[in-house]
Amino acid sequence: MKDLRNRKGFICDMDGVIYHGNQLLPGVREFVAWLYSEGKEFLFLTNSSRKSPKELQQKLARMGLEVDESHFYTSALATARFISSQSPGCSAYVIGDPGLYNALYDCGITINEVDPEYVIVGETTGYNYDSICRAMHHIAHGAKLIGTNYDLTGPTENGLEPACRTLVVPIEAATGKKAYFVGKPNPLMMRTGLQLLGVHAADAAMIGDRMDTDVIAGIESGLDTVLVLSGVSDRDTIERFPYRPRLVLSGVGEIPG
Repeated sequence: MKDLRNRKGFICDMDGVIYHGNQLLPGVREFVAWLYSEGKEFLFLTNSSRKSPKELQQKLARMGLEVDESHFYTSALATARFISSQSPGCSAYVIGDPGLYNALYDCGITINEVDPEYVIVGETTGYNYDSICRAMHHIAHGAKLIGTNYDLTGPTENGLEPACRTLVVPIEAATGKKAYFVGKPNPLMMRTGLQLLGVHAADAAMIGDRMDTDVIAGIESGLDTVLVLSGVSDRDTIERFPYRPRLVLSGVGEIPG
């Protein structure tokens, strides 16, 4: 734990680490206060593409936690950045929520339902049969399939709900095309997070509640790894994987000591 507390930078998942739905998790206020008081560089890095950094900031503010907008980075931002680097000024058919649309617009990517270069899928409650058919049509005519993140499910205050990969699977099955997923555990997102922090990987820690995205992303990017049991994982979950986090905590409230 001493090694963890001495790290200069912290990359933290949000769902299942900071909150469940609209409920702040125990110990989070103390953890964030500790990050500020110790002068740590930190970034809330979420695989969810639904909300913008400003919306995430306001969400925490409604829970009574004030964090500057600069401390948030999402898979929507990572996806927009990746696609704009691959094909500047391109167009896309998008299945997602406003956070994804806003990120794409900010990177100069336009919405196109006629002949897009990309089909981009993120979390949304607006997913339906028509959106699958439209995605199939565009992919059949050459559009490339992108998923904002690799999560099958995400935690809420009411339990698990479908996440991005669950929505992508029917499109992959119907088209025979595999999606490229930009969010964790893709090292692209982790490298950007470290750049935003201005901290070397060896001086940073990854804190998350998922073995298959957070922990493996930290391991493959050279960060210290912490699994918290406040989200989707328990101790039995760890035994299903051939790798382990360095530390397992009940929640981030244990870190300040």
